[in-house]
Amino acid sequence: MIPRKIKVLVIDDSALIRSVLKDIINRELDMECVGAAPDPLVARDMIKSLHPHVLTLDVEMPKMDGLDFLERLMRLRPIPVVMVSTLTEAGSEVAFRALELGAVDFIAKPKLDIARGMEEYAISITDKIRAASQAQVRKSALSQPVQERQTADAVLSSVVWRFSSTEKIVVIGASTGGTEALKEILVNLPPNSPGVLIAQHMPENFTKSFAKRMDSLCKIAVKEAEENERILPGHAYIAPGNKHLLLKRNGARYEIELNQGSLVNRHRPSVDVLFRSVANVAGPNALGIILTGMGRDGAQGMLEMRQAGAHTIAQDEESCVVFGMPKEAIALGGVSEVLPLQSIAKRTLEFVSGKPN
Repeated sequence: MIPRKIKVLVIDDSALIRSVLKDIINRELDMECVGAAPDPLVARDMIKSLHPHVLTLDVEMPKMDGLDFLERLMRLRPIPVVMVSTLTEAGSEVAFRALELGAVDFIAKPKLDIARGMEEYAISITDKIRAASQAQVRKSALSQPVQERQTADAVLSSVVWRFSSTEKIVVIGASTGGTEALKEILVNLPPNSPGVLIAQHMPENFTKSFAKRMDSLCKIAVKEAEENERILPGHAYIAPGNKHLLLKRNGARYEIELNQGSLVNRHRPSVDVLFRSVANVAGPNALGIILTGMGRDGAQGMLEMRQAGAHTIAQDEESCVVFGMPKEAIALGGVSEVLPLQSIAKRTLEFVSGKPN
């Protein structure tokens, strides 16, 4: 039986970019570019006739802005979308807005004057298209942010929190779809929650912007991690793009270590690197959480955490954008329990407060 090819529709007002993306896609044996549209209005008709599995979408286009098109698409006919735009560079607000609206991932447009980087770019964008093809796309929940906060407060109000910064620590790993999943957890944590370390697969320059965005939404403080920084309760620390994040101990204190060691599972930061360090340093005082993402990064590290006595949670398939990373961790035996995304924050607080399983 011949495997199904991933059908991709490219939407970009530049004929040159459409041609480049089409060539990159058609070089892959498992995907094909079934069409290329110069604007969203043409794309709308092509979607109806070609039934693509994945769209690549520019932001700045004639007739309709890419974000407006994305919002309408996700409301009326959700399809996995990878944003491809110069406006998704340098940690821009546009990229995070696109993810909130339902885009699976984002990447900058190819730099056509830098030939040496084109092969690496081709690998990156085709990997993102493959991940998107497996994604479960859903409507954005942006219309109810206040209600979400009120619901979270009501659900968590019964949990008794007695935390010590040197006793408990929470570590989270995520990839495709992870920014919105992380937001769901972080906005529901109270100011006296344990310190949280996060390895989210994200390019350099984006992690600082993402941390600032989360900090503006959360009761806890959220920031990009810094070398030798002390880990404090009520704080979440996000691994900088292109650096591994590790946990270390200085006497009774937990601190942060950063390095630019080799890629692990093709990633830096790697979830496996973070989880392994936590298994070695914190053991049973840690809680590990693995969220949506493609691939297997974090599976081995989560197994080592569980073997060291840590409690471990995987996001369930139904609530994942891509079930790859949690699925691999479950299959390897590294997961203590599997939960829907909306239950993870409450379960985290129950666990670290010493509530029995």
